[in-house]
Order: sequence, then structure tokens, then C-alpha cells
Amino acid sequence: MSNRPLADRIRPQNFDDMVGQQHLFGERGAIRRIVDSGYLPNMIFWGPPGTGKTTAANIIAAQSGMTLRCLNATSASLSDVREVIAETDSVFGAGGILLYLDEIQYFNKKQQQSLLEYMENGKITLIASTTENPYLYVYNAIISRSATFEFRSVTTTDIIPALHRAIGILNSENDNKKEASDDALEYIAEIGAGDVRRSLNYLENAYHICDEITVDSIKTFAPKVVGNFDKSGTVHFDVLSGIQKSIRGSDPDATIFYVAKALEGGDLIGVCRRLQVIASEDIGLAYPQAAAIVRACVQSAFDLGMPEARIPLANAALLLATAPKSNSAYSAYAAAAADIEKGKGQNVPPHMRPSNRYDNYKYPHDYPGHYVKQQYLPDDLKGAKYYDYGDNKTEQAAKKYWELLKGGSL
Repeated sequence: MSNRPLADRIRPQNFDDMVGQQHLFGERGAIRRIVDSGYLPNMIFWGPPGTGKTTAANIIAAQSGMTLRCLNATSASLSDVREVIAETDSVFGAGGILLYLDEIQYFNKKQQQSLLEYMENGKITLIASTTENPYLYVYNAIISRSATFEFRSVTTTDIIPALHRAIGILNSENDNKKEASDDALEYIAEIGAGDVRRSLNYLENAYHICDEITVDSIKTFAPKVVGNFDKSGTVHFDVLSGIQKSIRGSDPDATIFYVAKALEGGDLIGVCRRLQVIASEDIGLAYPQAAAIVRACVQSAFDLGMPEARIPLANAALLLATAPKSNSAYSAYAAAAADIEKGKGQNVPPHMRPSNRYDNYKYPHDYPGHYVKQQYLPDDLKGAKYYDYGDNKTEQAAKKYWELLKGGSL
């Protein structure tokens, strides 16, 4: 019995055996066409774990005739990079060195910069991989010298053939004829959540633990999986962004999906914070009570804790998704802040200053309708307009009221 992970033992040796990523390795896939052309640029692979990034690097090195050297940025140092560079002047580098640097986001800026010289002079061809958005974590100079390719989560349908092949290998290794039901393989593929390696690990465990590989037997040891949600990574922010954009777009179905994904991933605080922001940023004055209602739901969620917290938070999220929308307050603040950044409005009008004993200040409550016209903005901003009433019922009612009052009709 081999101690090597099953995913390594059945690693594809050519593009045809790879699962998923047809946009990259299918018959007209971008990377496949690049390799077939004989042209090999520096590349950045980014996407969730278990989607074929390392496998692709191995196949590219083999087909190009280059010597593959692999480093993981979580543990590698500049001296490790220099050792790889030194091979370019030896017999090992005669056909060129392909450096596969996994998790490049863990290299700091100086470490990433050290690669540039060798990328420029062609001593190495770099394939860097990352599970994070490279435009946020990879040095711009490396991105500008590389072709960037996104690896996508592998579908359940695409994972199943790899599981069939894996069972054959396990039976061969163990001189056995164990089988798995179609339902069991589909379930294993599903709980892998787009990660082929994870599904293969579940299959190998099931093979050695279960007398019969069925859905029920797998459920006895396989934990619930919510995908590649990671509270410290960009997927976390992608999901929270999905919540806000779905609410802003008044799509309750997408809203509840992303809220569930975040909560099942353990991000109670992130959901609570984002819903409170949305209540004021995207619903705002169209339904002012939304902020208070969401705040009450959030407090209830914290009092209850998970799993019950999902109930008030689902109420809050769907209330926001189906509520009328207005960003007038958000936009008004942004417009005012822009003038402040320009250095405008330094001096409050004299009649509004305590230091002037409010001389010539008119107290609105002494006038009909509790309103009197006077200057409130600084002199250099007199007449500036920041707030535009939203086109919703609530704000239009307020607009009509103030137009009548200020026009002397009330």
C-alpha cells in the first residue's frame, strides 16, 4: 500500500486525462494551444485548490522538455530560488528550467522582485500559482511579464470519471474488486465542492473504511463541506460582495444563497457587518426603518448564535433584497467628502459659531413650519448641492413637503 496521496498516484500525464478546465486544456484550450505552438511564456495560474494547477505545470514541463523544479512559497526562501537559478548553467538546465512556484502570494515584495531578473534574461520560465486573486497579491511587474490563467472549480460531472479511474487503481494496488455505487460517486464528487483532490481523498478513505461504498457509509465519516470559503482569503470577500450586489440588484434568491454560503462557512460577523452597511448604503432613505430592523436582527443573531442566528439574518437579508433602493445618502456624503479633500469649506459661517455667540443666527423653531431660510454652508460652498432626493416614494414625499414649505405654500 502506497503512502503517497491518491491524487498524486493518479495524476494525469497529459492534457487529455485532465478533468475540468476545458477552456484551458480542451482541444481549443488556451494553454494547450500555447504549449503545442512551442512558445512558452511565464504564466500565473490562479484558482481554488484541487483544480489542476500543479498537474498542468508537470505536463507542460514534460511536453516542453524542460527541467521542472518546484518550490512552495510558504517554506521556500531566496536561497532556494538561487539554487534553482544556479542549475541553468549546469547540464540540468540544458533544456531550460521551468520553475513552478506554488502559493506565490506568500513571497513578500522583495522575494517576488528577485525573480524579475531571471524572467527577463530567460534563465527560467516561471509558472506561479495562487489560490488568491493575483491582481491583489502578486507584484505588478511579475503580472505584466506573465500570461494569467484562471482555474475554475471542477464540476461534479467532471470529477466522476477521475473517481472511476481511482477505484481501478485502488483495486489494482490492493488486489481487490471493490465497487462504488453511482450515487456514492456522485456524492463524493459533490462534497469535494469543486476540489478534485478533496474528492479523491474522500474516496480513498471510503475504500479502506467501508465494506460497501455507499452514500450512507460515506456520511459516517465525511464532514459537511461548503466549498473553498476561506475567511482570510479573497473568496470570503467575493461572497460578501455577492451578498451586497444581489441585494442591490433586488434578487432575493441570489441574496439568500450567498448569505447561506457565508454563514455555513462560519462567517457570522462578516454577514452581520455587511447587512448593516447595505441597509444604509443601498436601501437608505427609501426605507429608513430598514437600518433599525437589520440592527435588531443582527443583535438577535449574536444573542442566539449559530445555527439559530441564520433565521433573523435571513429575514434581514430578504427584507433588504425586496425593499426599495436608494443610495442618495451615500452619494451625498461622497460628494461632500470630495469638496473637503479639495480643501474647501474651512470656515463655518460666523452666525453658527459659539465663539460669536451665534450672533444673527435664526432659530428655525421660532418660525412657521420650523423653517427659515439662512446660509448654513461656508461662504466658498454657498449654494453647493450634495443631496438629490431619490426617486422612491419616501424621498419623493419628503421632497414635495419641503418644496411646498420652502415655497411658502404650507
